[in-house]
Amino acid sequence: MILSQSSIAFLAFLSWAVGVLPVAAQPAENENRVKPVDKSPGKKFDLWGKSVPGLPATARQEIISSVDKRIGERVTRVTRPMIMVYSPPPEKNCGAAVVICPGGGYNILAYDLEGTEVARWLNGVGVTAAVLHYRVPRSKDRPKHELPLVDVQRAIRLVRSRAKEFEVDSGRIGVLGFSAGGHLAAMASTAHEGKTYEPIDEHDRVSCRPDFSVLVYPAYLNRKGTAELSPEVKVDDSVPPAILIHTSDDGVSSLGSVAYYSALKRSGVNAELHIFPRGGHGYGLRPSNYPVSRWPQIVEGWMKTSGILNR
Repeated sequence: MILSQSSIAFLAFLSWAVGVLPVAAQPAENENRVKPVDKSPGKKFDLWGKSVPGLPATARQEIISSVDKRIGERVTRVTRPMIMVYSPPPEKNCGAAVVICPGGGYNILAYDLEGTEVARWLNGVGVTAAVLHYRVPRSKDRPKHELPLVDVQRAIRLVRSRAKEFEVDSGRIGVLGFSAGGHLAAMASTAHEGKTYEPIDEHDRVSCRPDFSVLVYPAYLNRKGTAELSPEVKVDDSVPPAILIHTSDDGVSSLGSVAYYSALKRSGVNAELHIFPRGGHGYGLRPSNYPVSRWPQIVEGWMKTSGILNR
């Protein structure tokens, strides 16, 4: 459902009190099963080269992965951030691009569940996808999002500055995040005017502001137990349009999406919020019997009406 501003307070209470909203029509079985349209591997692009802001020059390249039965590849340590770029078939390419931020509590990256599977879906609707390997696990002596924010800003700039090479429109580059990655996508959207690192090359001459954002069960957006934004999430009218997906029974929080949506509306920013009654947390694109499994079609529709998928 699309929530109006006048209904936010009621829904915030309802989410807290009973965790239930009206049930929409059930999707057909396996309606949203991920079907890769391009089986070729993505292309790797290092974000920083030899000098990574916040890390000593002697830090080793280290990405440790394991396979989890539920989420697929699980990246547990990143010291040299990069993006893997997946391009749609030329005949489908609409010119839009999205930097994908997998979730994992800022400790791991759910790389398949919230990364490569999402890239393949985006390729299927004509969008170029860049899966971000941002730094995890979280630093013990810095805010959890500080170094990942540096990485996502650099990733957006890299895609924008190489738009011609990637065959994308530099004015249609968005960010999509899940859970902690949703928080990171929100930070990229709200903190784009701040200086988080010293420019190192020509890529840093372009803006790191995403043109739109998709936040799927984002975490950490609100003060615990309230519908108030976390202090680091500062919304004004420069924040890009957003669509948010959440469920009332999300064990992490659905009030964060309510808080972010409310702040966007107060600032006059185009936004949609969809809260479903059940579905939990961490489902990615995996099909289920819950209506929330329809979220990719909802997001695709939003991107069409917003002009993002225009050829």
